[in-house]
Amino acid sequence: MVEELYESIRLISYGLFLLCSKKGDKYNGLIVNTIFQITSEPQMIAVSISKENYTHDFIVKSRVFTASVLCKETPMKFIGRFGFRSGKDFDKFKEPLNIENFLTGAPIVHDHSLGYLEGVVKDSVDCGTHTLFIAKVVGGKITRDGEPLTYAYYHKVKHGKAPKNAPTFFEELTKKTE
Repeated sequence: MVEELYESIRLISYGLFLLCSKKGDKYNGLIVNTIFQITSEPQMIAVSISKENYTHDFIVKSRVFTASVLCKETPMKFIGRFGFRSGKDFDKFKEPLNIENFLTGAPIVHDHSLGYLEGVVKDSVDCGTHTLFIAKVVGGKITRDGEPLTYAYYHKVKHGKAPKNAPTFFEELTKKTE
């Protein structure tokens, strides 16, 4: 029964995004799957971030973030760079990236991206292990055509795993599939 619960919750449709923020003159970013639109006027989105993630502290301090919508062809090496390594121990922005800064000052990463959103945090909700950041969208643009990378495609076709801080990580399910 518990296994069925874990499997069924993964039926919720998600995309995969590179979420970045800044703290002073430092940047950090991580792969997330829990960004969703909550209103259209004003345009508001929400994102769930583990309190253990280094980027969480950046968002708390700066109150801004960007979200790059990843394309279906995003290589696993790129996902691993931002999704399975901590910015506490590894400078994710050291290797060259195609980035820009606009309204929020947080980095917009164009590599493997179909477009981006810029958000200014207006509120947050403590969800235990995670914080739900609610942000007003202050900028965004589609930068090229393509198909967005979905979480289902990441798991089924790319055989990607959920990192331990992801809201979709279930230890029991991970043990079963290894």
